[in-house]
Parts: sequence; structure tokens; C-alpha cells
Amino acid sequence: MPMSKMAGFTEASTCRTLLLFCFLIGVSLAQFDPIKDFCRRFGHQSAVVDDKLYVDGGLVNWKPYSETSANVSNQFLLYSDLKHETGGMPNVYANLSKNATIPSVSFGILWEDSINKWLYSYGGESQSTPSNFILYGYDILNNYWTSFGPPSTSSGTITPLSHGAGVSISERGEAFYYGGWFSENSVPGWSGTRRASDRLIKYDMDSHHFSNFSGPDNVRRAEGTMIYLPISDGGMLAYFGGVRDNGNGTVSPQPLDTIFMYDLANTRWYTQKTSGRAPENRRLFCGGAAVARDQSSYNIYIYGGASFGSNPIGYDDIYVLSIPSFQWIRSLFPSNSNVTGEFPKAMSSCNIINNAQMLVIGGRALNDTTICDADDVLGQHNMVLGKDNPEKAIWARFQPNLTTYTLPTDILTVVGGNPTGGATITAPPRTGFDAPDMSTLMTRKPRIAERTATRDVTPTSDPSPGTSKGLSTGAIAGIAVGASIGGIAALASLCFFCIRRRQKHYKQPRVGGPGTVTGSNPTSPMVRQHPPGSSAGWADGPGGAAVSSPTFSDAAPTYNTLQHATELPPSPHEHGYRGVALAPPVPVELPGAEAGDNNNAEGKSKYHGVPLEMPVTPAKSTASTGYRGHGHARSPSDLGPSYPTGEGDDAISSRGGVSPSLPSPGNGTGDSGRFGGNGGLPPYSASGAYGSAPAGGRFEEDFGHEGDYRR
Repeated sequence: MPMSKMAGFTEASTCRTLLLFCFLIGVSLAQFDPIKDFCRRFGHQSAVVDDKLYVDGGLVNWKPYSETSANVSNQFLLYSDLKHETGGMPNVYANLSKNATIPSVSFGILWEDSINKWLYSYGGESQSTPSNFILYGYDILNNYWTSFGPPSTSSGTITPLSHGAGVSISERGEAFYYGGWFSENSVPGWSGTRRASDRLIKYDMDSHHFSNFSGPDNVRRAEGTMIYLPISDGGMLAYFGGVRDNGNGTVSPQPLDTIFMYDLANTRWYTQKTSGRAPENRRLFCGGAAVARDQSSYNIYIYGGASFGSNPIGYDDIYVLSIPSFQWIRSLFPSNSNVTGEFPKAMSSCNIINNAQMLVIGGRALNDTTICDADDVLGQHNMVLGKDNPEKAIWARFQPNLTTYTLPTDILTVVGGNPTGGATITAPPRTGFDAPDMSTLMTRKPRIAERTATRDVTPTSDPSPGTSKGLSTGAIAGIAVGASIGGIAALASLCFFCIRRRQKHYKQPRVGGPGTVTGSNPTSPMVRQHPPGSSAGWADGPGGAAVSSPTFSDAAPTYNTLQHATELPPSPHEHGYRGVALAPPVPVELPGAEAGDNNNAEGKSKYHGVPLEMPVTPAKSTASTGYRGHGHARSPSDLGPSYPTGEGDDAISSRGGVSPSLPSPGNGTGDSGRFGGNGGLPPYSASGAYGSAPAGGRFEEDFGHEGDYRR
């Protein structure tokens, strides 16, 4: 073959390959939008700094669910704008930086430092083999991630955990994490039975130093909740609920009538029994505390969770633990205290907003397999803790300007006083305090020196779209989109070049790839699950498709150090909920270095994320909002066709249950309040967490939702 023809053949083949590749990329990028295609999320991490609630990691489902029923790993960092609401809930945005170099995990924690404006990502589980743990921080002011290296203490390294209980205390500059699971999904090289921790981990935000303390006893625990309370000289931590690791691959409940209190000033644990109607044993619930104005009572609100046993149920109820009387209260929701609500959920997150409201984000519903979770408001559900609304409802519209806590009648009838405080029951009414010290500690208030920022935290103005800055070598651990977009843009240009050459050669127009790549998923952050091959797999979704855990690429993107990055445009808050779309070909940023490189000596925005264009029209569902009665009315989302489920869908399958000790219940009876074989708690196995045994998958899919929240 003549050389000229051979060259032409090679060029044509290359162009055809590039065109096909560009087409596939375009399809992939346009497949899902984290706002418009949202169906439900669970197992994520959340934190509040100033007027934003950040949501990171976790697992999501897309709509239409009948076609896209797999769990996918969320690598977007989103935030809810707490100053603006549309349709009764905060506006949500997905334009913050995060790329593939930053691990996206589930069931970890996001510690917030509201003084220095940082978020720290600790622990959690990977859907693929976990890599060596590195503590990453997100710089809120400058919109980039930084690696702080492997965490360690003076006596050794800190091993990452999942499903533990944690808090962040910005005024102290400290964060804590108690209990949690060591497993093959959180610890590199882990083999054998998962084990819970009996330790309390402390992180100092200013020195970036970790410490390791003992727990209240030698019992290993996980899946409970821990809350910070401004009591005693330095504040106290309250832990309760979850599971006890029996050490042989089985677990037992940690009763909620026992509260473990950790005094931060004297680093000592106390145990206190409660009175009143304690919640049923539960795990994977969430909560937060509201404080009376005179600090005469500290009221911990908890929501949801899952039970134990061979046929576990979920909970759709609200309990309040009032301290210092240590009394449980159960009447806020449902009003009939003998039943749970219609929509049991577990694995949600709870965040207190201005000591007046609590936003419950996401969660897996336990009695249905096909319905989305309030998709028109991105799975946000709001509690007005004092029922400060015309309906006197606890589930109600979010109020951006509500900043005071009024004690509801349900609490006042138990602890006494008035709506602003004045509690008359200030000790356990029947038995008193279990430890003599507690009677004194409960009367004291924290005396904490005012903490000042260690850097300039003056907000920098958002740059206008299109502005760019040069980059110097620095410590960017990763930004959204990154080099993947640069590569895609280059491929798009090559595709365009090929198209033009083919058009010129044939003297007629031809259909080719797009000149620019557009879409909603710039770096494919949502990783789909793939068929598990020869493994058993999990029955997944109405169609019963088998899926296994998603996989991540271990290869980090390459970065061009000579290009410039475009700064993020300001978020147009007035437009409500939006999806994200790729900008035309964009430059990239440098990979991250270790912390401590003088990233922001002057507090200026040195590194910036790549802009993600925001559609002007809000992406909202046509479903009705329906704030009625107690604000708990829900209406279903349009998910397309429904599919019948076979016998056993509503019982735990033999491939995974709540814990290694639970026997398979067989085909079950179809009780809609139970975890389905197509949905249930992550199937813990004796050989590790999340179905590492022959089951083949880590997460069962269908904690469905029979209707979504319209509060």
C-alpha cells in the first residue's frame, strides 16, 4: 500500500476512534446531574460553617429509579445555602471543587472549623480497596483541598474508622470521634472479622495533632450518636445508642437508657441512667442539641434509625433527651407515641441551625424500594425544634431568619419552666445522679478562652466569570474537574479537527462529534456499580439486576503546570435549585502538596476552582409541596413505571443482614416495615463489613421510599 494511502488510512482510523471516544464521553458526562437527577442519598457526611451546610461523600441513587437503581458513590461536595430558600427548603448548589484525587467515602465524618473556615474529612468506607489514610482538609475561603498527610500520635498512627460517632467544637479548636468499625472497607490490608473500637480520638485543629484516649469502659461500640453540650468547665460529650461488638463477629444493642458523658476539662467519663420512655434500641440514627436561653436545659433531638433482630424495622420518630434531668420525651412526632411514622429511615445526617432548627439530610427509607426522597428539595427535611410556626408543627418549612429556640410544650410539661428556660427539674427525678460529681458539673458553664483564627479569614470577593489567575507551585490536593476536563477538551478539539478534515475531503457536510463538550458530570464523579461477574450479587432495584460495589480508578489525573485556572463565579442564590453544566474547554490546576506551604499568608484567594455554569431556571419537581397538619405530609415522586416485587423482598435476604449474628429469615412475609431483601442495612458479614463474604456486594440497594417528605 502506498505510503500516502497508508497515512490516510491511519489518520482516518484514528479520527474514527477519537470520534467514537468523544461520543462515549459526551454520553457519560451528560448522564447524571447531581441536582436535577437526584433521587436519594445516605451514608454521607455533613457540616455547617456560617451560612452553609456542606454535604460530602455518601451514596446516591438517580432517577428515574426504575432505570438507574444502583447505588453510586458521590464525589461532589455540595452545599445548602442557609440564607435563602425556595419551596420551603434551602437552595442547594454543586459548584465547589473536588476531583478524583480526594477520596469520597461513606459513613465517615466531616469536622468543621468555623473559626479558620476549614472542613476536615476523617474516616469512612471506600467502595473499592481503601488506600492509605490521609487527612484531607477543604479550605472554604479559597475553595481547594489540602492534604495534611497520614494522621499520627506520639505513640503511633491513627487508623481510620467508619460508623463511629463524632463532633466538632470550633470554639475549642478540637474534634472527637468515638468507636466505629475497623474493616476491609476502611483499613488497608485488613482481613478477617471486622472489629469495633473502644477508643476516643481527638484532633487539634490548630496543631493538626491527634490524640488517642480510652472510652468509658472496655466495650467496643459503633453506630451510635455523640453530641457536644456546653456544660461543665470545658463542655461535655454525650454518647448513646448503637451497637456493642461482642468480639466474635456478632453485635448486641447498646441501650439508650444509658448515657456516657465525657467531661472535657478533666478528661473523665461518667455514666448516667435515664428515666422516662427511652427509645427502642436503635442504630444508624442522628441527632443534635438545642439549648434553652438560660441554659437550664439542654435538649437532644434524635431522629430515625434502625432496629435489631432477624426482622429489623426502621424508625420514623423523634425523641428528646433533656439534660440535666436525663429524661426521655416521646410525643413530638408522631403525636401517637405508640406508633412510628410511615417512612422509617436510617443513615441520615442531622445538623442544628442557629440553635432553632435541625436539617435532616437524606437517609435510606426502609419500607419501599422505588420512591425518591423529596427529590424536589434534594432530600432535605426540616425540624423547627420549638414549633415556631403557625401550624405549631415540628416538621415544617425552613426559616432562614429563625435564630432563637423556644421550648415546646412537650418538653415544658416534663422539665418545667417557660418557653425561654427556667427548668425546674434539674436532676434525674427518681434516682439522682449516678456519680456525685455530676451534680456539680451540671451547674457549671464552659470557661473557654476565646479562640482566634490562625490566618486571615476576611472573606474574599467572588471573582466574576471568566477571570483567571496564574498558578504558582502550591498545595492544592485537588479541584473539581481538573485535568480530566483538559483532556476531554483536547480530545474534543481533535475530534473537531478530524471532522473538518473529513468534511473537506468529501466536499460535503458530515455529522460528527461536538466542538465543545457539555454535560452535568465533569469528571464522572458518580461512579456506577458494575455487574459482579460470577459472584452472587445483590438483587437490585425493581428489575432485580445484580450489582456489586463501584470501582474507582487509582490513577491520579495529570496536571499541566503552565495553564491557568478560572475562578468560581458567584452563586446566583436567587435562582433556587440548579444543576451544574460543564463550561467550554477549561484549564486545570496543580496537584496538592502537603500542608504548611504558606498557601494563604495574606488570606487572599490564591488557588481557585474551575467554574461550573449554573442554569438559570431552577430544577424543581412538579410535585406539590404540601405543608399540611404537622408538616409531615408527603407525596410520591414521579419515577416512571413501577415493578412488582417477588416474595421475600421485604425480609432480609440470606446474602446479608444487619449483623453477622443474625440468621437469614428465609423468604419472609412481605412486611413493608422491614428491611427488604432488595434493601436493608449494609449486609455485615463475619469476614468483614458490607458483604465481603460470598454475597459479593457491599450495599443492598433498596431502602425505598413509599412517599417523599413535603414539609
